[in-house]
Amino acid sequence: MPHAEIKYSEDLMIDAPVILAEIEQVILRNDGGSGECKGRAYPALQYHHTHLLVSISMLTKAHRDAAFTQKLMADLETAIRAQIPQKCFFSLGITYTTESYLTTEHDPKV
Repeated sequence: MPHAEIKYSEDLMIDAPVILAEIEQVILRNDGGSGECKGRAYPALQYHHTHLLVSISMLTKAHRDAAFTQKLMADLETAIRAQIPQKCFFSLGITYTTESYLTTEHDPKV
């Protein structure tokens, strides 16, 4: 269950839900077993310089090696940049959580 967070200056005219959906699709194309990507977007009302920061967090898995990460980074960068209509600073990071991280689905009806 990957997570994606977008933090951006409010003057950046982006469609955050579209970008989050695209991030999920890129991850699934690279790793079909990754599951749904939970996404959140945070426009910053106070900022210095127009910017977009995308942070991806995924569980550590044997197949998520350096080559996988480089390919995923390149694919994510291409997909996200295609959704940015104006000049800005752009940052993208992928981190892997440790085995002590729990991610699951909660349903009180089950």
